[in-house]
Amino acid sequence: MTNDIYSYILEQEVAFRLPVRIMENYEWSAYEHINTTVLYKNSTYKTGKDDNKPFKNINRPILNLQYRAEGFDVKDIVLFINDKYKYFKSFLVKKYHEIWARLNNLDTFIDEMVESYVDFGAALAKDVNKIRPEIVPLQRLVFFDQTDILSGPICEKHFYAPDQLKEMEKKGWKNIEDVIVLSKQEKQDNSMGKVQIKTPGKYIEVYEIHGVFPDAWLDGGVSYFEDEKYTRQIHICTFYQDRDGNKKGISLFSGKEKEHPYKLILRDKMEGRAIGIGGAEELFEPQVWVNYDIIRKKEMLDMAAKVIFQTADKKFANRNKTFNLSQGEILITEEGKRIEQVNTSPVNYQLFDNATQEWEQHARQMGAATESIMGESPTAGTPFKLQELITAESHSLHEYRKGKLATFLGEIYRDWIIPHIAREITAGKEFLAKLDLSELQQVADGLVKCEVNKQLTEMILNGQMISEEETEIFREQVRESFMSGGDKRFIEILKDELKNAPIDVEVNIAGKQKSLNQVTDKLVNVFRQIVAAPQVLDDPRMAKIFNEILEYSGLSPIDFYQKPKMQLQQPKQPVQSAAPQLATMQ
Repeated sequence: MTNDIYSYILEQEVAFRLPVRIMENYEWSAYEHINTTVLYKNSTYKTGKDDNKPFKNINRPILNLQYRAEGFDVKDIVLFINDKYKYFKSFLVKKYHEIWARLNNLDTFIDEMVESYVDFGAALAKDVNKIRPEIVPLQRLVFFDQTDILSGPICEKHFYAPDQLKEMEKKGWKNIEDVIVLSKQEKQDNSMGKVQIKTPGKYIEVYEIHGVFPDAWLDGGVSYFEDEKYTRQIHICTFYQDRDGNKKGISLFSGKEKEHPYKLILRDKMEGRAIGIGGAEELFEPQVWVNYDIIRKKEMLDMAAKVIFQTADKKFANRNKTFNLSQGEILITEEGKRIEQVNTSPVNYQLFDNATQEWEQHARQMGAATESIMGESPTAGTPFKLQELITAESHSLHEYRKGKLATFLGEIYRDWIIPHIAREITAGKEFLAKLDLSELQQVADGLVKCEVNKQLTEMILNGQMISEEETEIFREQVRESFMSGGDKRFIEILKDELKNAPIDVEVNIAGKQKSLNQVTDKLVNVFRQIVAAPQVLDDPRMAKIFNEILEYSGLSPIDFYQKPKMQLQQPKQPVQSAAPQLATMQ
């Protein structure tokens, strides 16, 4: 029976290498899954690097494509205030989020999430009590429940240099000095501690484990009773070897936790497995057989590179020097006998070449990586419309997976990120933001309305007459003055201005992967139609058809909506009598 946290970690670290049974005739190991993914992605056999065995990597190009096709940008994340009375202040939250995202490298977080999701079939996010969470590299995990990651303890292994470990004293870690004295100038990989990696300085292995354990385990205690109280805890500890070679644990930090600090998203979920089917895993089988064909082809080329001769003269080698022949040297054969070169050309080379191409094509189908989205020219004679249809269908799978990532990121925002941002903006912030044209116009509209109302109020209080023409001139002057100030403006959020504002998030990924050339062509066609016959839009029936064309083209009719301008009534001219006109003409 496991009595303390140290023996529990050592036991589970060994047990994690054993596979679990998913169903009859199918066993799966999370350790092998992670290890093989990393090796194949980096052109390495499971037996290690071998210069005599070529490795044709068909994984990485397809994985790189999926990173691009299933990723999205920070600009697709929009924060807003989910309140009909305060929604107009969403502009402030949106612009502050842009600054916050840049300062906290949110784009790097998204890239790491997408790469882990694609490579391993899972992305594990962790709340580290900072504004921006982190994506945990699965290679860093020592063990977890192989059937459901979040249902059991999760243990990570870190490597700290002594100065890094000293910094953790500020967070309440203890026994730091003792650990540094016992540390060695080496690292161990996660292969059951078999490989020692010599390093220039000392590195300390630190285990971080989160889970539900007996209360007696806190502060390195020992549990003797099965009916003890269990609570959610965090333990940070390290190990050293005593004189007998036994591992002993040292507690660096332990305490209770309110909730699990992890969130998980699976790519293609499989029942009974803690990790979904990864993009690299889909290509394991093609990669194995492509390498098999490449090795056979390499062996054939090695044989073809040899120059071999044959002769019926049994004493030919005795009479002649057969190595390091000089130019023009004469060889002597027995009368009636001759020497000739043996044909070593690989007869079956084309068969292996064809097999390689078939496996590569299969890998592309598995990874939804057609020629068009890989940036390659289509087969000669492929119709344009067919190629366009194939490209759209290839993207549909990536769009589906990207939607799952967007939903997952929205959950992370609501639970971990938005509370931090809300606390910051409630305290008041002033920052420099860059506004696009639509945002400048939006602010200009509000400013113009405010300034015009202020002027009208003053004129009324002063008893002045209000002229519609003068008001319009003033309105244009205010707008022109504001717009001439450039696209960079200082924005200030007053303290408690957004206190208790219900901030929400929307990850708008619709249409992100559309070709810019295609969108440009559609906009040009719309522009030509409007220029050629602008009066068509005045007919409600034609305007409806025009809006449907925009929607089917993937464009928003709202972007083309223009509010009709109010026509100013011209002042009526006084009507002169006809008599004076006749008199003047005379």
